[in-house]
Amino acid sequence: MANIRDIEGIGDVYAGKLEAAGIKTDDALLQAGATRKGREDIVQATGISDTLVLKWVNRADLARVKGIGSEYADLLEVSGVDSVPELAQRNAANLHAKMAEVNEAKSLVRQLPSAAQVEKWVAEAKSLDRVVTH
Repeated sequence: MANIRDIEGIGDVYAGKLEAAGIKTDDALLQAGATRKGREDIVQATGISDTLVLKWVNRADLARVKGIGSEYADLLEVSGVDSVPELAQRNAANLHAKMAEVNEAKSLVRQLPSAAQVEKWVAEAKSLDRVVTH
């Protein structure tokens, strides 16, 4: 369970709004925002856009996969993977190649995950229950 501020894009202002609504951790955000109704409640309570709330909920969901922190979540998102179900559908070798290509162009992470690590992420994503509904 990480502090809500650890999710990329949630700075002090947004964190303050989420904390005022009782959401202080990535787990709490995932729990509160797992359903469309839950995300609507967060939007109503905080005034934060539904697009940002969904993005952050998906980031919190990705954090359930061991080894994916905010930096790797950024790299995954720019590589076309923004949710656990999407990660589960990917071919690990192709995803690793795409991540290397993206990181070469944008330098998002200092240390690229290994192909074996990406393979573990995909396997774990396949084993996780779907939490976020649309």
